[in-house]
Amino acid sequence: MSLLEDARTRDAADPLREYRDRFALPEGVIYLDGNSLGVLPRATPERLDAVVRGEWGDGLIGSWNDADWIGLPQRVGGKIAPLVGAAPDEVIACDSTSVNLFKLIAAALQMQARENGKRRKVVLSEPGNFPTDLYMIEGLRRQGLAERRLAGRDALVDALVANVALLLLTHTHYKTGAVHDMAALTRAAHEAGALVLWDLSHSCGALPVDLNACEADFAVGCGYKYLNAGPGAPAFAFVAERHHKALQQPLTGWMGHAAPFEFSDDYADAPGVDRLLCGTLPIIGLSALEVGVELVAEIGVDRLYAKSQALSEFFRECLAVHGAGLDLVSPPDPGRRGSQLSFRHAEAYAICQALIARGVIGDFRDPDILRFGFAPAYVSFSDIAEAARHLAEVLERGEWDRTEFKQRAAVT
Repeated sequence: MSLLEDARTRDAADPLREYRDRFALPEGVIYLDGNSLGVLPRATPERLDAVVRGEWGDGLIGSWNDADWIGLPQRVGGKIAPLVGAAPDEVIACDSTSVNLFKLIAAALQMQARENGKRRKVVLSEPGNFPTDLYMIEGLRRQGLAERRLAGRDALVDALVANVALLLLTHTHYKTGAVHDMAALTRAAHEAGALVLWDLSHSCGALPVDLNACEADFAVGCGYKYLNAGPGAPAFAFVAERHHKALQQPLTGWMGHAAPFEFSDDYADAPGVDRLLCGTLPIIGLSALEVGVELVAEIGVDRLYAKSQALSEFFRECLAVHGAGLDLVSPPDPGRRGSQLSFRHAEAYAICQALIARGVIGDFRDPDILRFGFAPAYVSFSDIAEAARHLAEVLERGEWDRTEFKQRAAVT
């Protein structure tokens, strides 16, 4: 049996195969970049048309009440909550991942300062964490509020010493797909007196996450990757209920006020995670996010994860059959990685561009990482077999060795 025949047999038995038609995939494209930007759900344009033409166009300002625009952050957050093992009142959809990181890092540091004075102001992370996570620590350092400390993955537990206020980690690493042991690291941090903030941007909607079972303190996540909410979609933030009373976020905008329409001169925190709101709500973006979240919830994260593991292992099998020699940097054990595979190659960027020219869209991460994301709601086993064939041919023929494939665009 050929690889493509094998793939078609797997597709026929795939319990998620019906969902592929729920996404607007361009003809002739094999899309393996859902870990950067998810595909458009077919229901989203209709929903946005109703928001723009009906709620905004006809309803005008009345839609803040009549269409419950004002409740969108809580409503969407409540639908995200079961995807990450949280209670509905612990998650709110708002702002970007970067902004939510800043808010929660600052809030954690303030909580530690009230409890421990100035003895704890170190934010511990790892080198190679997603840049915005590290940059937000740097911004608070410049204000004299934080100190940054980095430790390798194998040294994190030992680095949890007495002056560490917060452990900030990305659950699924954006380059390699390696997954941290959330429960073990959270427990170690708590034993050392530190709080923990998890970035779920490459986890939510792709693999099972149980924040409350792990006793996590805080988390943030992205809306435009596996949740398929579109470029620049709102993100979300989680705060464990036990921290709600102590939480004070630094961006005290009017929507985070306990009574924003009283227009008081003095700020008062809204209850619970509502205080993480800041400015006027991005209604169109939140509406698109709601569609993506509902679709992921309908499919089920456990089923998505099981298929993503099968897809990634089939990709490795196909590459081996083709004899495509690439240096795997993702964990070889599918249970220890997210919904992606990453390979190291000196010409990774050019290879990526050569594949895109063939209609196979993966992506590149500097300096030498060729990355393929497996969004199982719309990626088929036939896609995987064909993508592996294209990759093997690009490598065998040296097809990447063209000037046009080596010229880097503004977005890589």
